[in-house]
Amino acid sequence: MSDHFATNLKLACSHYRSISEVCRQLSINRAQFNKYLSGQSRPTAFNLKRIGDFFGVEDYELSLPAEQFARLIGARVSMLAEQPGDPISELFQPLHEHAGNLSRYCGYYFEYSNCMSVPGTILVSLVHLWEERGRFLFERQERQERSSATDQHAEVRCRYLGAAFQLQDRVFLIDYESLTFNEMSQTILIPSFKSRITRLNGLKAGVSSGDRRNPACTRVVWEYLGEEINRINAYRQVKLYRPDDPRIDDDVRERLSVGPLSNGLFEIE
Repeated sequence: MSDHFATNLKLACSHYRSISEVCRQLSINRAQFNKYLSGQSRPTAFNLKRIGDFFGVEDYELSLPAEQFARLIGARVSMLAEQPGDPISELFQPLHEHAGNLSRYCGYYFEYSNCMSVPGTILVSLVHLWEERGRFLFERQERQERSSATDQHAEVRCRYLGAAFQLQDRVFLIDYESLTFNEMSQTILIPSFKSRITRLNGLKAGVSSGDRRNPACTRVVWEYLGEEINRINAYRQVKLYRPDDPRIDDDVRERLSVGPLSNGLFEIE
């Protein structure tokens, strides 16, 4: 890598409000990034690609002679400035800048909730929270077996995709159902202040998948499984359970039922 890299990196960063913002969006340690800027250290191939993707340039272009790179990055920035922005992305941009770092929460969870579609049952879902280009995304898998007139053991599968934000002392998650595109839900969790994450409490608001599609709110518990798991074995446990099922422990039952919500579930007519 040429000696032009540090100079070019400084120029690319000058198009942003601060070095801290660049580090936050790249999820690169500020002290390490400062070494890149000063020329004391070179990024790994992985980090080099992340930096190039972030600034919209190829890896090798970051090592071009400074004058050539200045013309290149100036033209790229001008092109981006001329393009109309996505109003939804622009709306959420300040939120990204003020949101906290959820890195310690990344990994897999079992989500326990009072099922909105089948009252009196507990739904266990599989959630995966991960970081991508400085943003925190998640996927939630649901599976329910229901009886119907045509199929005695009809199975309903749902796959939710969403984004997570930590604002002040709460974790906010908003998602949509990606298979049918017919609903969205929001979850608010109370973060853990312990060194080791075990279970998180919160509330989830959405709609039941029944014919009436009533808006509903349920208590929810997230149980941390780890950063890497056997997804097949975990997915086998994704289904509906009776509240007295021995696979649902007393702690989860208590967390789902405690408080003013009747049976942990509140429907809005």
